[in-house]
Amino acid sequence: MGKLQLMELGQLRALRELGERGSIAAVAAAMHVTPSSVSQQISALQRQSSTPLTYRDGRRTALTAAGRALAAAAIDVEVALERAEQAVRDFEDVASGAVSVAAFHSAGLALFGPLLTAMRAPGLPSLALTDFDAAQSDFPALTADHDLVVAHRLAGSEEWPGWVRTETLLFEPLDVALRRDHPLADRAVISASDLRDEEWVAVHEGFPLEQAVRVIATISGQEARIPHRINEFLVAAAVVAAGNCIALLPRHTSGLRGHPEVVLRPLDIPGLGRHIDCLARPETLERAGVRTVLDRLRTIAAELLASDRPPSA
Repeated sequence: MGKLQLMELGQLRALRELGERGSIAAVAAAMHVTPSSVSQQISALQRQSSTPLTYRDGRRTALTAAGRALAAAAIDVEVALERAEQAVRDFEDVASGAVSVAAFHSAGLALFGPLLTAMRAPGLPSLALTDFDAAQSDFPALTADHDLVVAHRLAGSEEWPGWVRTETLLFEPLDVALRRDHPLADRAVISASDLRDEEWVAVHEGFPLEQAVRVIATISGQEARIPHRINEFLVAAAVVAAGNCIALLPRHTSGLRGHPEVVLRPLDIPGLGRHIDCLARPETLERAGVRTVLDRLRTIAAELLASDRPPSA
């Protein structure tokens, strides 16, 4: 790459966002500018480089290897700027302001209430909370619009991309949810073969727990019968309570207290579960207020694990 001079922050941000969001239109929407403005920023950056930074991939504009390298360097620039701004805030002893936290539904159910309670003390940042029903691959992009993103990933699945920072909050086993009068409800542990002829309530395709049902079916030697597709765990529990089907639900965050007729039973499949992680952009974690909220989330997750008992009759 030739010598780059007078690079502007807006140009670097546009290149970084293009690499992470995948299209000029998506970058424009995120930065609240026109697609033409984004193209102009990237073209201005390109004029300073003798090596191509982008190329056409069908109808999309994608980053070359050099473009990806420069986009990665832009993260370091953002981190340095955030550290400088934080130093000023610390010097002036100014409150850090609001911290935005996004989470998938069941994590929000388990974490948002305790988090709000923990952040009521004077001198702590305020919160802006949002829930998302997102496919696993969509969580990293949410860090562009939210300070902290609580995401889930099935054990053994692809790791989060390297351009986000990851803090593991907890590992949550997946259990079988059954009516209390189901013939398998009196089992201490259930095997995959026990579920061979059952009908499932499963999440929609592309969401983390859907693949886990497929794993169970593969072990049992019979394709899973899935007449119901429901992402919200409390709705899935209501369907289990009303019918003869079963579901796969997370042990700690399902919120089944409102469905005493539904019980959870562990599976004899080691490691079947999901990672609940907190994702953030590197520069975001330079803010003291964000680190404070992340620390509270760690504490709440640890307390959730310590207080939650294994499934029992």
